Amino acid sequence: MTIGSAGRVVPLDPDRSLVRAAQADPAHFDPLYRKYLAQVYNFAHHELGDHHEAEDVTERTFMLALGALPRFRESAPDDAPPEASTFRVWLFRIARNVIANHRRALRRRPTAPLQTAAGVAGPEDVEGRAVARADASAAWAAVRRLPGDRRRAVVLRFVDEMSTAEIAGVLERSEGAVRVLLHRALRSVARELSAAEADDGSRAGDVRRDAGRHRDSR
Repeated sequence: MTIGSAGRVVPLDPDRSLVRAAQADPAHFDPLYRKYLAQVYNFAHHELGDHHEAEDVTERTFMLALGALPRFRESAPDDAPPEASTFRVWLFRIARNVIANHRRALRRRPTAPLQTAAGVAGPEDVEGRAVARADASAAWAAVRRLPGDRRRAVVLRFVDEMSTAEIAGVLERSEGAVRVLLHRALRSVARELSAAEADDGSRAGDVRRDAGRHRDSR
């Protein structure tokens, strides 16, 4: 534990020794890269829905982190949660900014990617096929339709397994605001899945009634 500027107790960053080694010699950045590569990629992929774009964003995130590492300090505003000062949160803030810049660049492109223009199913369908249970696939499809920070909060919580305090640091919001985001996001997903289930049940009933009428007419 360390004491912050306002006298608050701040937990030690679990990556402190790795960060200090990398700050002393950039060649020692590799353990941090390997530790967080999959987490940053998952975050980027859930945000962008494209494998190649997620890879590009992930690499740029780590390049920027490596370049800025000498300036990284375990510090955060006094009203921020203690976890906001960790390397992990700092890295995901960089990823969030890189993703936002990537989206702006995509909007400025004169033509859409061939896959989008042709209406071909994207990587999200690959994920859906890989998920054994149809309800899990439907749930993540609903998550992808959530607005900005609600979607990010869910991905950070359930994909990258971040605490509420860590998510607050990444999104630069209060922990209370993050809890509200998660609550509203999960409520929206549940509502959408319930509506879809009711619609499926209604269609199944129609099919059974049609089949019954067909048998009766024979």
